[in-house]
Amino acid sequence: MKRFEIARKRMVQEQIIARGISSPRVIETLLKIPRHLFVQEAMADQAYNDGALPIGEKQTISQPYMVALMSELLELKPQDHVLEIGTGSGYQTAVLASLCRRVWTIERIRPLAMQARKVLDALHLLNVNIKVGDGTLGWPEEAPFDAILVTAGAPAVPEALAEQLAPGGRLVIPVGNEANQTILRIRKEADGSLTSETGVGCRFVPLIGQQGWQTAA
Repeated sequence: MKRFEIARKRMVQEQIIARGISSPRVIETLLKIPRHLFVQEAMADQAYNDGALPIGEKQTISQPYMVALMSELLELKPQDHVLEIGTGSGYQTAVLASLCRRVWTIERIRPLAMQARKVLDALHLLNVNIKVGDGTLGWPEEAPFDAILVTAGAPAVPEALAEQLAPGGRLVIPVGNEANQTILRIRKEADGSLTSETGVGCRFVPLIGQQGWQTAA
């Protein structure tokens, strides 16, 4: 609808480009994907606002700028195979699917995975595989991955994810305590060693799993 198209263009100009996101492919993708379809219908008019929104199950759809920043940090190429940990609403998944060849995404909450699948299918983003499970363990059957994105805050980089990164691959993940994290970009060198770059501060929902935060007793 026209009002959403206008809101989307304003979002990209004021929240994305104005804050330094410069990747033409990321900008083009954010202009294209209807973010309002990934939130509850009652919140559709807030979908392009500068902030996260609840999507149910105590989870959120990330702030548009954070989606753009993390997508840009991944340095995706059209032929890349990407693993996403934390499907959530499916919005970040849709961005990744528009930037690479194939996405494997893991969500631990089944109703969110099912809803994301519906929206992605409706948008004909068919290069996405979704499964319900523990994202901290990755998807070893499909490894190695050219890029891995974690959309939940971790206490440390899960060893399983680092192992599933291809040589030359990039892993972008928020790491810190349960209240505040910092975005890290991990690179795997040709010899298998890892190098790390520190980015901006952020606050994500906790990464729950064997190699993340443990669920409450």
